[in-house]
Amino acid sequence: MGGQEATKAGYKSLFEKANNGKGGFRASMFIYILTSLENMGFVANMVSLFSYFYGLMHFDLSGAANTLTNFMGATFLLSLVGGFVSDTLLSRLNTCLIFGTIELLGLMLMTIQAYSNKLHPADCGKPSCVEGGTAVMFYVSLCLYALGSGGVRGALPALGADQFNQKDPNEAEALASFFNWVILSATVGASVGVTVIVWVSSTVTWYWGFFISLVTAFIGFIVLALGRRFYRIQPHGQSPIIRTVQVIVVAIKNRSLSPPESPGELYEINDQVTDFTDPKLAHTDQFRCLDKAAILGKDSEPRPWEVCTVTQVEEVKILTRMLPILFSTIIMNTCLAQLQTFSVHQGNEMDRFLGSFEVPASSIPIIPLVFMSILIPIYEFVFVPFARKITGHPAGITQLQRVGIGLVLSAISMAVAGLVEVKRRNEALEIPPRKISLFWLSFQYGIFGIADMFTLVGLLEFFYKEAPKGMRSLSTSFTWVSLSFGYFLSTIFVDIINSVTKRIAPSKQGWLHGSYINKNNLNLFYYFLAILSCINFVNYLYWASWYKYKAEDRPDTELKLKALSAPPVFRKESTQDNIGAITNGAASAEHTEDAKEDGGKLLNPASESRKSDAHTGC
Repeated sequence: MGGQEATKAGYKSLFEKANNGKGGFRASMFIYILTSLENMGFVANMVSLFSYFYGLMHFDLSGAANTLTNFMGATFLLSLVGGFVSDTLLSRLNTCLIFGTIELLGLMLMTIQAYSNKLHPADCGKPSCVEGGTAVMFYVSLCLYALGSGGVRGALPALGADQFNQKDPNEAEALASFFNWVILSATVGASVGVTVIVWVSSTVTWYWGFFISLVTAFIGFIVLALGRRFYRIQPHGQSPIIRTVQVIVVAIKNRSLSPPESPGELYEINDQVTDFTDPKLAHTDQFRCLDKAAILGKDSEPRPWEVCTVTQVEEVKILTRMLPILFSTIIMNTCLAQLQTFSVHQGNEMDRFLGSFEVPASSIPIIPLVFMSILIPIYEFVFVPFARKITGHPAGITQLQRVGIGLVLSAISMAVAGLVEVKRRNEALEIPPRKISLFWLSFQYGIFGIADMFTLVGLLEFFYKEAPKGMRSLSTSFTWVSLSFGYFLSTIFVDIINSVTKRIAPSKQGWLHGSYINKNNLNLFYYFLAILSCINFVNYLYWASWYKYKAEDRPDTELKLKALSAPPVFRKESTQDNIGAITNGAASAEHTEDAKEDGGKLLNPASESRKSDAHTGC
């Protein structure tokens, strides 16, 4: 109870701060509303477009599944565009509003096509019957919808997280809560979408479902714009892509140079003399080949594309360390793609009646959404305060621990999905055939819903907190990139498995061939994904244990040392300049503790480097 009261008191404090200024939970309320209203239509379409492609647009089974997974993959991949624009060209708020307009345009075209019978293809018996002007309308609307929705997802999480200052202890704890509540907002909106909007699309008409999605998203973006005066707007800076490319190019140019004995001799900008305001990053030992980008030759001028700062090199190292974590979550999102394609088709072949009410198969995801709606508040108000007392971590457990739990549960979900499919198919092939209840699918959906709660929130917080300040939108987009690769990989798996099993199976039919699911071997596909998920989890454990978190600049752990000034605007750092780096919050926690133990004496960076040579990475 004490932990719950402390959490509530922290929320109240942040609301009071917001009343006197900008940011905090007051500002994030507008973001929660948009997230809920926009996801209401997006998730409804995500789970029902398979039926739209299969029924109204006359794709075959694998064609409808691949069209949906390609659309979803493109949507989440395009979040990189939104992240790049909001880090480099526009504010995160303006990025959301511009891409929101594109999303609304795509929904408008989809509504028009669903309404007009002239824009519907005739059933031709081919894998795809969409051609001519109908095809142009169809793919343009999907492209606009994907671009707009992806761009919003690339900027919105970082806009919300910007409302909390990580250097304030209360706000640092609230940042983890923000990601929990934004996922809860998305979950509540999605719950309405997969029940109300999906029911309208499935039983009334498709164009009404798209029109409701259009209206709710429009209201959401209006609400987001109305909150402008409450937001903390972070200025955009130099392109993170250009900064990254500079490090790689200069490191290649300097590949023949020998690194200095001490990392303190690498080039760094003097933030005491210039207008440089972002905190410097301390040197780390991983990927030391990139350190050559920070070597300034004798009698050389510090110009762009000739030398990079230690901070700039460390930014690239952070992004590089993130990549194995990103790739380790792709298989889980491939599993998610199956719940939105083949599981929906399973539902169409099951008993969908709840009493006298026929449940649309696309509405079955309400089960994991209900689980998440209940578990997120319990996690926030019960588990986090309890775990925080034990671990001392602001979020209770680390972000990578949350992701690991989700990966384990996703493997279990696929194994359960295979068992349920065996039961469903065996019952359907009996004479006379029987249909088992739709709610057998609730087992796989429920387990995966819990997995998604852990993994999605963990990844969003991880990529935001670990990223350099000028790359936070681009970094949080990595969460959606993982989803994107998962959907694309699903398409690849379906095609490859169909091709391979067609050659080796006695029936000469692929596991996922044709449109008649009762003659397929979908259960074997689920088992394949379960085994692959287990292998992937072992791979994830290696990279998660290898990863070194970025040092946090907390007020209660800062080492109060007086910085030594250096007159030039640009300089090479001497060993003594490491004192200034520690003062500016750039030193790692390890340096801080060692400095305390030595009575304020400086570490020898070269000796520290030798301790971890086995993990340099290159």
